[in-house]
Order: sequence, then structure tokens, then C-alpha cells
Amino acid sequence: MKQRVWLAARAALTPDAPALRFGAETWSFAELERRARAAARGLRALGVTEGGLVAALVPNGPDFAALVHATQFCGAGIAPLNLRLTPRELAFQLADARPSVFVHAPELESLARAATPELPELRRAATPLASDDPAPLREHVDLSHTGSVVYTSGTTGAPKGAELAHSALLWSAIGSAFHLGNAPGDRWLACLPLQHVGGLSILYRSTLCGTPVTLHERFDPARVSEELDRGEVTLVSLVANMLERVLDARGDRRAPESLRCVLLGGGPAPSDLLRRARALGFPVATTYGLTEAASQVATLSLDRARTDCDAVGRPLFCTELRIDSPAGGPGEILVRGPTLMKGYLRRSEDTARALRGGWLHTGDVGVLDPSGDLRVLDRRSDLIVSGGENVYPAEVEAALREHPAVGDAAVAGEADPRFGARVSAWIVLRPESLVSAADLTAFCRERIAGYKVPRVVHFVSALPRSESGKLLRRALPSAPSPG
Repeated sequence: MKQRVWLAARAALTPDAPALRFGAETWSFAELERRARAAARGLRALGVTEGGLVAALVPNGPDFAALVHATQFCGAGIAPLNLRLTPRELAFQLADARPSVFVHAPELESLARAATPELPELRRAATPLASDDPAPLREHVDLSHTGSVVYTSGTTGAPKGAELAHSALLWSAIGSAFHLGNAPGDRWLACLPLQHVGGLSILYRSTLCGTPVTLHERFDPARVSEELDRGEVTLVSLVANMLERVLDARGDRRAPESLRCVLLGGGPAPSDLLRRARALGFPVATTYGLTEAASQVATLSLDRARTDCDAVGRPLFCTELRIDSPAGGPGEILVRGPTLMKGYLRRSEDTARALRGGWLHTGDVGVLDPSGDLRVLDRRSDLIVSGGENVYPAEVEAALREHPAVGDAAVAGEADPRFGARVSAWIVLRPESLVSAADLTAFCRERIAGYKVPRVVHFVSALPRSESGKLLRRALPSAPSPG
């Protein structure tokens, strides 16, 4: 099924309505369309055709928004890359994604160059893109085609590209709007990285609903607090660590009356944080989402966002959810519906494991209470959510094991009052080897993103393992002496 390019349809309907505000600059939907079409011509001049993929290393800002929409005018998809990755990590994702072109911000030229020495045939270009080519662009998008590939780490340690069709992105936006409403005067504050599915979905949702977005280039709690007090923002997406830092910046100041929703994702939120926020009038709608499901899966309704409910709510209307538990108690959370990914890019075995019988097997453990609300009990047994970033231990362990002094390594999350969890490592050294914690963290920083590097390193004589040799993370000593 084909559908008119979303931005073109929106600009035709409300051309003069504000679409983006970034600093002192505001773009209408008509201006955003003009910029997106110019960028699309630039992409086409670089060889991007229907079915292609555009890798983007671009920070939050208008250029990123224009590029997202430009890919639809080319009939292509976008693969947003995390700006915090090392050249080595970027090189892996670029080689895996096989994009038609690699677009980066001018200030990231050195990082982009460092990530592509083994990819000499990959075309690179800096934003903003433009071309004088008068040939008509594509005015319709095939909903079955890939709209975005968003990379998420896997339990094997190798990042996987979740391939999301345009239809999945469309249904995610529809389901979110149906659940949260679309009130007159709504405006989203986007301070999450747009490279993550939670940030990217704001751009699609706002275009389809006709609501403007205020874009921040990065998260700054004092600036977010000031933005809320301006009275223009009605909705904001945050993770628990961000919300806590905003509350710290505000002190005892109550939430402005204009704010009607704080969409809180990124992992289970501490009950004391929810109570603190709601006591100050913040309408916190907790949500459970997945990259593989194009963002939201279940979200607390707004009429309960000011209550003491600590569940993550009910599934979006287009989403089915069930718990794989014969006894009716806690079990694996399974998801089905039109927002699910097509699969992991070029990973048929991983896709087959995740999508079985039409259901996404999340690996997360939860329970449905009598009212039908989902309660997430464990956010994937191995996953560490630190400051809103997902860290998979196996990837960090693989980096640690490259050090010649490391005989064995385990990585897990430990509670952290600032970031929710900190990445910690338990290390078994090889016989007669000596290395310090500082040496290991410096070694890791050359190989993995800074947010994945262990904050604490514990040296132990052995790691707990099952009879079959499987690492027992839950049996790791809770308070060994750090090295």
C-alpha cells in the first residue's frame, strides 16, 4: 500500500503552522518541507534510490529532522547512528547496514572519517544537503518498505539493526496519539537523542498530528526546566534519570499547568521518583517500549498519570500483549501488532528467535494485574539501563576480554542514585598478570562508547557459573572490594 509522503500531506494541510523550534529559529511545516525536499535532491544526487538506506551521524537539530523526511521523498530509509559511539563501533554498524550514503554533520567530519577507513566505496556527505536537480521526487511512500533501521545491542554483544517499516512507524504514531490524545496547542519537547527510537518517534508523531516540536541539541536539566516554565510545552519525553535531574534543578517548584504529560520510558521508574514528581504536579505517564516495536508498547493513561500508580499501563490500541506464563503469574512479555519490526537486518536466526508465531518475544519479565495494567518486573535479565542508555553486558565483557591480562570477565549493573544503574565489572586476572582498574577502563574507552565503560571494577578469584559453564550474573558478589 502506498501513501502520500507524510510531510507533504501535512504541509499541504497546515503550511503555516509551526513545525520546529530550535533556539531562536522556527520552521513552519511548509519550510520544513522545502528543506526536506532540498535534502532529498541532495541524497538523490549522491545515488540514493528507492529501497536504499541513509546512515546519519547528525546531532539533534533541524538538519536531522529535514533528513528524516528527505528519505521518504527518496523512497529510502534512515539509519540514525549514536553520536557517542567510537569509530570502531560506528564502523561495525556502517559495514552491517550497508547504506547507500553516510551523511554526517560538518563538525563530526573527523569521527566520520575515522569510522570509514575500511569502507572506501561508501559515499560520505556533510549536512545540509542540497541539489539543483529538477527531476521530480517521490510523492508517495510504500508502507511495506523500510523506513528506519535503529540499532540495538543484543545479548550476544553484537548490535543488531531493528528494521522498521513505514507502516510500523505510522501505527506507532497513531497508537500513541490515540492513547495520549492530541489537544489543541500541543507542543512536544524533544531533548532525548533523536537517534534513539523514543526521540525519532517524536518527529514522525508530530508530523502526522500537526503538533510543533521544540528541539534541544542535548539534555540540560536547567534548560528543560526553563522550557517547561515558558508555558508552551505540553508534552515531554524523558527517562527516569532525566526526570530526577529536572526535579533537582527545580527544587520545590511545581509543574506548570500547561504541562499535560511527561512520557517516562527507558526502564522501570523508581516508586519514590514517581511519588516525588506527582506530588509536585507532574503528570507522569510511565511507558514500556522497545526499539523492536517502534517505541511504545504499553502506556499509562493520562487520567492516571497524577495518581500513585506504578504500573506502565495498558497496551496501545493497535497492540496486543500477553504474558507467557501457564500459571497466570509473572512470565515473559510477548507483543503482537502492526508496530513490530520486520526483523533484524540480515540476521535471520536472531529474527526467528525474536519473532515466533507472530509474537515478539521480548525477554522481559512482567505480569498483568487484575485491571489489565502491565507491570514490568525485570527489564531483560542482562540489560543495564544507565542514564537512559542501554548497555548489554556481553558487549562490554567482549571488550574487556581483549586485554591480555584478563582471564575472565562479568559485567552487571549496580544501583546508582544518579544514573539509575552503573556499569560494573568483575574481573579474573590471568596467572601472574597485573593490571589496574584505571588501565582496564582506559582500554575499554578505546573500544566502546563512554557510557558502556565500567564505572567500577572488582577483582575476584573466580566467577559464579553453572555446571554447564553459564555465567550466573545474579550470583555475582554484591559488594566485593574494588580494584
